Amino acid sequence: MAAASSTDSALKRARLALNMTLEEAADTLNAITGGATDASLMSAWESGRRRTGKRNRAGLCQLYRERPEALFAHQDGAATSVLETSGTAVVVKVLTRWSDLVEAMVDVVAGAREQLVVTGSRSREKAYLAAIETAVAQQPDLVHYRVLYGPPRHRALADHLLRLLELRDPSARHKGVKTLHVGMVEPAEVLERFFVASETAAVVPLPSFHGGGGLRLRRLTRLRVGAAGGDDRSRPRAAGAAQLGGEGEA
Repeated sequence: MAAASSTDSALKRARLALNMTLEEAADTLNAITGGATDASLMSAWESGRRRTGKRNRAGLCQLYRERPEALFAHQDGAATSVLETSGTAVVVKVLTRWSDLVEAMVDVVAGAREQLVVTGSRSREKAYLAAIETAVAQQPDLVHYRVLYGPPRHRALADHLLRLLELRDPSARHKGVKTLHVGMVEPAEVLERFFVASETAAVVPLPSFHGGGGLRLRRLTRLRVGAAGGDDRSRPRAAGAAQLGGEGEA
């Protein structure tokens, strides 16, 4: 196995850190995604000759247990590479397109290993809701919180909540910890706030300068959302992010 070089991409270094060949990494990725990636395509991704698609990015993040901003910086441009090499603890990206928002939300969910906190009653984006269900199904240690602001506004969200209850019993405990929490904020007049956050990343709205109804969406990655020390997985650690309010949700 070749040693990692300082000129190697983060994607290649992550593979070498696990002492995996290109063939072994491709086979493991296919087991996660159900795809047909081969060693040649893995090499092209690592060198930057080809850009990795959304499904395989999520799979590689799961395989290497690393955030997408680090793994794919060499594919996405120099700005992210500078942040990666500088060791910056917090990476901020302002999102203005709907497709970017959905992809960012799915990335946060796919990267969650300890906690996944979601607020709002308007979710209806199929890929986003499916990603949450996959995370709950595949990550038994993941503690998931869904905070509603009144009843679900869309049938897609109501069906999603029922599927979560089929996957996990809210009253059951895993290693002594309840891993599914679904609650509702009252009274109904409270301003609905939306965000999705894991232990390392979040997507939150920024209020508009032109009124309370509009917003821009801001993605915070490598966000420190909990106090250091101790195993405190029974409580959400992203309370600070909830202070960034706004209307609208995917």
